[in-house]
Amino acid sequence: MSSLAPLPDFLDSAPEIGPGLERVGLQLYTVRDLMQTSVAATLELVAKVGYKEVEFAGYFGAPPAQLRRWLDDFGLTAPAAHVPLLDGRLDQLLDDASVLGHQYLVQASLPLLQRRSVDTFRRAAAALNQAAETALSRGVSVAYHNHDFEFQSAGGIVPYDVLLADTDPSLVSMEVDLYWMAKAGRDPLRYFAAHPGRFRLCHVKDMDGRGHMTEVGRGRLDFLQILGGREKAGLRHFFVEHDHPRDPLDSIRTSYITLNTMRFPK
Repeated sequence: MSSLAPLPDFLDSAPEIGPGLERVGLQLYTVRDLMQTSVAATLELVAKVGYKEVEFAGYFGAPPAQLRRWLDDFGLTAPAAHVPLLDGRLDQLLDDASVLGHQYLVQASLPLLQRRSVDTFRRAAAALNQAAETALSRGVSVAYHNHDFEFQSAGGIVPYDVLLADTDPSLVSMEVDLYWMAKAGRDPLRYFAAHPGRFRLCHVKDMDGRGHMTEVGRGRLDFLQILGGREKAGLRHFFVEHDHPRDPLDSIRTSYITLNTMRFPK
């Protein structure tokens, strides 16, 4: 097994999660380049930073049983994973979820051909409901993760609103990506108020003055206000993510410390 460079000294004194957010997780897409070098060493590094939860976006060729051993070794859990829910491999995905302890399987996006019209979003919602019924019988929930294209109005109808309306709230949750929702000019607090309890997971990433993605705390999104609405939203899992970090280690450490030290008004 290959390994990464030695862990930096600062990781030996990573801060403990305080009384702000109950848990701070990491979407492993952020460190995918490191994962391709060594899955085990990357998971160890993530744990050393202080994260307790991770969300997978691919398993990098590692068998689920081996991944689970590494998670256990480093004190990590993986409550969620981004998977292709709608491509006909649901049984295998659920088998893997059982081994890895996933509570949620998340559809990360929709293929281009399924974004063409409101009707295609309605069909996607029906497919998510069907997948969720099967998943629920195995003790797993289904969720949908947004980008910004779902908020582009078509004939006065917002596709994201179609997904919310046409998916069964008892079956399908939403993983709200706060950066992409803000990029689309939408207010997450309004969605939380209109659809309480629908948003069980979120991706936390910031936006700089040019509208580009940046680490949490280096941008202009008001996470104290946004995450202050977490109970209304139903949020239970908060995954840091950066799609293209210049320095993945610096990125995940900066965002972790920012979220870990947040204290919310009572």
